[in-house]
Amino acid sequence: MIELKQYFQQFSGMQVIIAYSGGIDSSLVAKVSFDLFPHHSLAVTAQSPALPPDELAQAISQAQFIGIPHRLVPTNELEDANYAANPINRCYFCKSQLHSKLKAIAQTFPQAVVLDGVNADDLQDYRPGIQASREYGVRSPLAELGITKLEVRQIAKTLGLYWWDKPAQPCLSSRFPYGEPITKAKLERVGKAEAYIRAQGWKGDLRVRSRGDRATIEVPPHRIPEFLQLINFSTLTAVFRSYGFAETELDPTGFRSGKLNQGILPNTPLSVPTHHPFNQTPAQ
Repeated sequence: MIELKQYFQQFSGMQVIIAYSGGIDSSLVAKVSFDLFPHHSLAVTAQSPALPPDELAQAISQAQFIGIPHRLVPTNELEDANYAANPINRCYFCKSQLHSKLKAIAQTFPQAVVLDGVNADDLQDYRPGIQASREYGVRSPLAELGITKLEVRQIAKTLGLYWWDKPAQPCLSSRFPYGEPITKAKLERVGKAEAYIRAQGWKGDLRVRSRGDRATIEVPPHRIPEFLQLINFSTLTAVFRSYGFAETELDPTGFRSGKLNQGILPNTPLSVPTHHPFNQTPAQ
């Protein structure tokens, strides 16, 4: 924690803008920034069709808890054919749009830096969005310091962030296999499906993967019996059918973060440069 605070001292006198999703990683970055620079910190959340409404509500309430000024910026990534086609580098186009908006905000200040919540573990997964962040000169404090997801949670708990154990919740577009086009209606359908399960009392990791008109539910393997006790599967199937899913199944192999990235991971982990020019113009 001391190392993290020392890291932030390089931004003294600058406006610190945090790409804030409401997840625990970006929340920790926002918390540390606001504690050190309460008058020069700003959290910005993309208001996207791929962000579930309950996640947006949580992001707003959590920012209020931290006390940091919070701004919502609408994004329209579905209008980008490169994104909507859902290629394996879909996240690159999403992050490019987000960071173009954050850059525009940063340029309204004499000096500003944009930070994100990428942690050290993220560098071991396939994350094409990180490349877009680099092109815009975004800094990643957690990754640069080698802070893992477990350490993020430990620090967040120490700092009193009550959502320190919040499950990771990537955008809804991650529920679709690469190559299957994404639409607003499909995103809403998946969002409603996951919200229904949560409304039945399910807590913890959950994904409803969408493959055509088939919904595949993933929960941690050791919790599958608990899921089947909590959820009436016949009722759930009927509800999902009303959402437009012709078939619903429970994946016996269970949940694993980044499951759709199997087979496309790069051979070497990503690295994060320790120096970035502030307000850098992305490469053309």
